[in-house]
Amino acid sequence: MHGWLIAAVLPLEGIVICGNSHAQTDDTYREVRVVRGDIDVDVLSSGVVEPQNRLEIKPPISGRVEQVLVDVGDEIKRGQILAWISSTERAALLDAAHARGGDEVKRWESFYKATPVMAPIDGMLIVRNVEPGQTFSNQDAVFVMSDHLVVKAQVDETDIAQIKLKQTAVITLDAYPDKTIPGVVTEIAYEATTVNNVTTYVVDVLPDHPSAFMRSGMTANVNFAVDAKAAVLLLPSEAIKAGKSGPYVLTPANAQNQKGKMFPEETSVRIGLSDGKNVEIVSGLEEGAKVLIAETKAADEGPVNPFMPFGRKRK
Repeated sequence: MHGWLIAAVLPLEGIVICGNSHAQTDDTYREVRVVRGDIDVDVLSSGVVEPQNRLEIKPPISGRVEQVLVDVGDEIKRGQILAWISSTERAALLDAAHARGGDEVKRWESFYKATPVMAPIDGMLIVRNVEPGQTFSNQDAVFVMSDHLVVKAQVDETDIAQIKLKQTAVITLDAYPDKTIPGVVTEIAYEATTVNNVTTYVVDVLPDHPSAFMRSGMTANVNFAVDAKAAVLLLPSEAIKAGKSGPYVLTPANAQNQKGKMFPEETSVRIGLSDGKNVEIVSGLEEGAKVLIAETKAADEGPVNPFMPFGRKRK
């Protein structure tokens, strides 16, 4: 016991530490093979469903709504009558006529016709702000129409070069994750927006066919189809390494080391498309070729404690 206490207070000079101060590593390799398959390159983004053109319909006069002929979700044609309204004067005359009887009301209705509210465009009614009997001013938007619902997708500036007009895309709504809606790019913004140092561009994606369950304000995910190839040679992305003369992979050599493991050797390859998970092998390897992926693991548990008199405890 006394000997251990003396050793503990000795200065560090002159102590020889046996062993390495860092864990030793021993590279092992996982073997994969070059396979033939299909590869799709996509750009993913998120956005919001919004009307492509949102049109507020305001009445030409102030007054009262007599009859509403449409409801939210209806497909509307240009020139279609949406509602009948009375001016403030007509509404007052009709109210007075009701006190004198039905014949008086009919007489004034024939003299003083109601005013129609008409649709200025073809489209869908997305907002109805009035009900029969409700009063309004000529500044109130009694209806709102949209010609098309589109997805306003936020595309990162690093991906915007891969987005083109008329490019196909697939829309998935958060509210209906099991349904996909094909679409096409109709507009790419020229001006960027920057939020939290992230620069994005708004890309309009128009659905090929309007869906009854699609609503303005819904959150959407958009998958833009950039490129695709069928029946090409593929390797996992982690197998590709970058060298001074270009990309290469590790392949098993014929010689063995002392542990009986194969020495890896560098084989240059030419690569093509990548979807982030797999990489197309254009040349340098044949189908079925073996490729090694290094897996590094610690061969030692950690540094040796210089104050442990008997070294590391063996298990």
